[in-house]
Amino acid sequence: MKRTVTAALAQAARAFPDRTYAARKTDAGWLSFSYSEIHAMSRRFASWLLKSGLRKGDRVAVLAEGSPEWIVAEMGTLLAAGVSVPLSIQLMPEEIVFRMNHSGATVLAVGGAALEKALQAAPGIERPFTLVFLGEDGPALREALAPFPPERALALAECLDRGARDFPFDELARLEEEISEDDLVSISYTSGTTGNPKGVMLTHLNYYSNSQDAVRVFQIPPLEYQTLLVLPCDHAFAHTTGIFCSLLRGISLYFADMRGGRLGMIRSLPQSLQETSPVFLLTVPSLAASFRRKILRDIDRRGGIVRTLFYMGLRAGIRYHGDGWNRPRLRTRIRACVPYRLADRLVFSKIRALYGNRLKFFVGGGALMDVKLQEFFNALGMPVYQGYGLTEASPVVSTNSPRAHKFGSCGKILPGSSCEILNSGGYPAGIGEVGEICVRGPNVMKGYYRNEEATREVLKDGLLRTGDRGYVDEDRFLVVVGREKALLISPDGEKYSPEEIEEAMTIGSPMVHQILLYNDHRKYTSALVVLDQEAVRAAAAEKYLTDPEDILQEIRDSIFSFRRDPYYARRFPPQWLPATFRILEEAFSEENGMMNSTQKILRHRALEIHRDKIEGMYAEGGDSPLGEANLEAVRRIFRKTPDAAV
Repeated sequence: MKRTVTAALAQAARAFPDRTYAARKTDAGWLSFSYSEIHAMSRRFASWLLKSGLRKGDRVAVLAEGSPEWIVAEMGTLLAAGVSVPLSIQLMPEEIVFRMNHSGATVLAVGGAALEKALQAAPGIERPFTLVFLGEDGPALREALAPFPPERALALAECLDRGARDFPFDELARLEEEISEDDLVSISYTSGTTGNPKGVMLTHLNYYSNSQDAVRVFQIPPLEYQTLLVLPCDHAFAHTTGIFCSLLRGISLYFADMRGGRLGMIRSLPQSLQETSPVFLLTVPSLAASFRRKILRDIDRRGGIVRTLFYMGLRAGIRYHGDGWNRPRLRTRIRACVPYRLADRLVFSKIRALYGNRLKFFVGGGALMDVKLQEFFNALGMPVYQGYGLTEASPVVSTNSPRAHKFGSCGKILPGSSCEILNSGGYPAGIGEVGEICVRGPNVMKGYYRNEEATREVLKDGLLRTGDRGYVDEDRFLVVVGREKALLISPDGEKYSPEEIEEAMTIGSPMVHQILLYNDHRKYTSALVVLDQEAVRAAAAEKYLTDPEDILQEIRDSIFSFRRDPYYARRFPPQWLPATFRILEEAFSEENGMMNSTQKILRHRALEIHRDKIEGMYAEGGDSPLGEANLEAVRRIFRKTPDAAV
């Protein structure tokens, strides 16, 4: 079989014809589509595209929430030998305009959550394009699409109906035969945590090889796994490990219910987990941290014997498992076994049941994940197998797995790739020596679309210079420490990655919802902090604190509480720990442009927006976190309705 996505889809339709490939929630329940149905619908969409004049290599943008229709739009594009341009529904209209103009897309497939933005962007799109609505047709849609000529605005159902007439069997067969492993599948625009977006060109071989390596490493059996896909389809992590890996093993994808927007999805998540009983879940650090906060709040509210058993079992479970790779001494495991097993049976099992009773593990990606977070979920019997990757590598470079995992690491390099760590002199680094992570293999991108200069900067004789820093430890696990362009820099030029400290502070303090460290040749490090307002109010009520100065003192103590943890006290040099902080009342989010689709903070954007607050922390008196600016923020928080920062 050719190593192409289209060949994998055809093979899946033959091997798993009646197996659910994708499902979405409706008022009547879950609407499911089998592998053979998705294949047939995709061919009908490809037929319509060809009849509409699409030629090989033409681009079709998909701007929609995850759904079976999202898959049909992309797979139909590929079967017609086109190129997919997946876009985030969180983009602003002007950002949609840039990507449409840069990619030259002639079709824009839009979901209900992004229709209004697409219509706002339409006047700025230079090339004539056809809008395909992926939701339900009806009078409201027709009214919204009134400004478009009828032939340039259609519902997907209409496209499929037209595609089914005079079906071009011979042409589709010819195109499928001609599609090569080197042909493009997608132009995926990076959200850019440090700069402007670039269009990453990924081929059939890129995606196929990365998917094949991933399912082999996790030893996924055919026709047994299903998942609730919470992450957006436009991001490479969900794109590969969700949509494309499924083709190889008959995994069933249930898409999170986005009919009520992101907040609606969060509210419906517990019910969706119960209804879909996922075997695994894809997660990112911010989502995993949110799950952890909810679990701890529920346990603390229960109190009594449940709370005692939980924390006793959690400590015992962490001791019992050690770092996941190096087993603790037998004496340690024997002492921890009884309290751990008791808590597991009486408390942890009930927590796992909230996730549908079948959950075996999470797969983590998107950003660095603190070791404490990994230890927490592993002790609960829901391990997070953290990986590392980037869009330019399709995206998985390394991952922990059930066979080989070590907490605090990003796992072993995938078998089909190779990874080199280059030191500052450009030479291979030794074991434990930090340097730039460089990747070589069939998963490495073809380049950046219409950006030869940027391509030359990162691709050197097939070697991808990631710009990320890390090292390989003595057990051959990859440990990532951060991005080169996101480093803290001291006045004498010394550099340090902030991500691990930020994760430690977020996990270590129940009051910290988000944090961003800053130091660019300054005399000390500072931080922007978004508080978990519900946790702040609860702590104030528990200690009968009403004076803003007392509450702020409590907040400061909580934010810096991670310093008392021996693990972190040894891990971080004091000069990089924040000396002061400024409280933000608005969280970093996709809506305000300070976070990308996998919940990574866009550092350059956040620092630009909050430049005045940054400078205020280096002005006279700014080195104290107990100043008037933070006091006023506390006063305003306690005047608001009690909603946690989300």
